Amino acid sequence: MSTAFHDDVSSNVLRRMKEGGFDFARIHPIEFYAIFPDEERARMAAKNFRSESLNAQVTARDDGAWHLLISKVMYATYDGIGDFEQDLELLVAPLGGVLDGWGVTQEIKGLRV
Repeated sequence: MSTAFHDDVSSNVLRRMKEGGFDFARIHPIEFYAIFPDEERARMAAKNFRSESLNAQVTARDDGAWHLLISKVMYATYDGIGDFEQDLELLVAPLGGVLDGWGVTQEIKGLRV
């Protein structure tokens, strides 16, 4: 993954989060995504992400590939997200995986359903 592309996308997402009133002072579960050609390699990568602040899930995709979701409890900072993505890429790339972005759920204050 191109670092320049990552930097640009993450900067834009974080800027939109700030504009939307995201609470950067709290920790949040940040979700990171990777795609693998088969279940075995996705599960091999997932085994590296088990701790109090990490959760990993592997699911099948409709196109036959496998999706890995890593949820890490952390502060939503540019450097923290970038560092984790870089470490994740070093782990998934040798297994034939590719990163597929990151995301976080943002609470909308005052919204009643």
